[in-house]
Amino acid sequence: MSEADTPVTATGFAKCEKPERYIKQLVSHWGHKYATTYDEGDGMGAFPFSDTETAVMTARPGGIAITLVTGDAARNVHMRGVLERHIDRFAFREAPLTYEWKAPEDSGQ
Repeated sequence: MSEADTPVTATGFAKCEKPERYIKQLVSHWGHKYATTYDEGDGMGAFPFSDTETAVMTARPGGIAITLVTGDAARNVHMRGVLERHIDRFAFREAPLTYEWKAPEDSGQ
């Protein structure tokens, strides 16, 4: 697999009071365009944006745990911004939320 084909993974956390609610709203919002899923028991939403880009959000005490996989580091940074803007729209009473991201890492290393 070439370097260009190696997925880049970042993990993050969005501090908020109603993580399950915001994940459900995002699943519904993006469900019109993507094959999103939501697991009520785990409070987990999956967002397959393309064959090479996915996000998984899981409700945790105090916020939303996020795992984002993209095709390269630049796209990962871009998609983090997309996710943050969308979460903030649904969490407008709390926005802007605080996001903590671990730098994208090459998942092949």
